[in-house]
Amino acid sequence: MKKQFDILRKSRALTLKTIEGLTLEQLHKIPEGFKNNIVWNIAHLVVTQQLLHYKLSGLNCLCPDELIETHRKGTFPTKNFTQEEFNEVLELFTGLPDTLEEDYEAGIFENYKEYTTSTGVVLDAMDMAIPFNNYHEGLHVGIIFSIKKFI
Repeated sequence: MKKQFDILRKSRALTLKTIEGLTLEQLHKIPEGFKNNIVWNIAHLVVTQQLLHYKLSGLNCLCPDELIETHRKGTFPTKNFTQEEFNEVLELFTGLPDTLEEDYEAGIFENYKEYTTSTGVVLDAMDMAIPFNNYHEGLHVGIIFSIKKFI
């Protein structure tokens, strides 16, 4: 599982490198043909990781409920973040992979509730949820790359 945590950290580092130098206005831009923006995608990755790992294990998520409600699957950007709010999202984005690994090693993910993803993958344990989350993150990194080309 160590490699899976490394993949998650590297994926997030790549995402951060990709958005370096972009203004908050650029991060919020929704190009024609897209349903969301870079900011929404980053917050969505924070939220999805928390739901797939913590919520489905019967644990409290480590991000605000409001962020979950506005960035879970099926949502779209409804407001712009201030720089301070986005910085908080970025702190979660960069810090939560370490917390996840620590919690995994501490054995807190004992009761995983089976969940069928929208792609038809059945997640029935953390050992499935962690690699699936990495797959999900890869999809959204690709979307972020695509959005960046149009802003």
